[in-house]
Amino acid sequence: MNKHFEDARYYLKRAGETAKKGVEEELEPVEQRFKELTGDDGAEPEAGRLADVRSDLAEIQERAEGEAKEAIADARERIDQYRDDE
Repeated sequence: MNKHFEDARYYLKRAGETAKKGVEEELEPVEQRFKELTGDDGAEPEAGRLADVRSDLAEIQERAEGEAKEAIADARERIDQYRDDE
């Protein structure tokens, strides 16, 4: 590769790295403010807490499915009674 192209590639790479650092530095206060407002301290949720939430969601899903099946059965029963009455 031509020496001029090698030099240009080197300086473009450095310019990109420097620009990246500059953007990160400029956005750091915005990121801190966002974390303060959202309460995100960067900590991972507790494993036990996550398991509890998943368990609760599974229980709610099962209950909702049961209620939906009961509602469908009730609706079918009413439809059958309506058809029999006619």
